[in-house]
Amino acid sequence: MNTKRLSAWCLGVALLVGPVAAWAGVVLVGHASVHKVDQDTVQRIYSGRMIEVGGVAVSPVHLPASHPARQRFMADVLQQTEEQYLAYWTVRRYVGKGTPPPELRSVGEALAHVARTPGGLAYVDEADVPAGANVIWKR
Repeated sequence: MNTKRLSAWCLGVALLVGPVAAWAGVVLVGHASVHKVDQDTVQRIYSGRMIEVGGVAVSPVHLPASHPARQRFMADVLQQTEEQYLAYWTVRRYVGKGTPPPELRSVGEALAHVARTPGGLAYVDEADVPAGANVIWKR
């Protein structure tokens, strides 16, 4: 393969792989009592439209709004900006349909919540998942 064709081929591979690699690091971990879920279920949980998975009441939490994992989760999974998400929950709260998942200060707090809370859920970077954690959703 000549240099020009090789460069074009590498660029094509980078364009195809780039978006996948950018997302590959975020997963949803859950308490041992929670079974695997799909993306639609994750969206329904974080929008307050689903409060149980397999008969287990779920307790999702958020990372801080400035955390890169939250930004990717909001954009790629919930397909909303922070502003849209806050507006959505403002309306739900006003009509008596609940409150958004609480925001914890760190990945450590989120993982501690998952470990000690039956039904606990948190999204984190895959690199932050401790050995033996229950990964219930991964894109």
